[in-house]
Amino acid sequence: MNTTSVKKMYDVHTIWIVMLLLTLSTYVLGRLDFNGLAVVLILLVTAIIKAVFIIRDFMELRGVSLLWRVIMYGWLWVICIAILITYIISL
Repeated sequence: MNTTSVKKMYDVHTIWIVMLLLTLSTYVLGRLDFNGLAVVLILLVTAIIKAVFIIRDFMELRGVSLLWRVIMYGWLWVICIAILITYIISL
C-alpha cells in the first residue's frame, strides 16, 4: 500500500468515527428527552454535517463539476430548510 491509499483509508475511517459520534450525540439528545427549537437546530446541523461527509467522501463527489455539487448540496439544503419550516409552523 502506498501512502496515498493509507491516507485515504485513514480519512474514511476518521470520518466514519466522527459520524458515529454525531449519531450517538443525537441519540443521547433524544433519550434525555430534550426538545425545543435549539435542539432541532442542533439536530439539523448534525444532519447537515453527516450529509456533507457522505456526499463528499463516501459518494466521492469531492472533485466533481459544479453542477453535481449544486444538485447534491442544493437537495440537502432544501430538505433541511423544509424540515425547519415545518417544525416552526407546528409550534
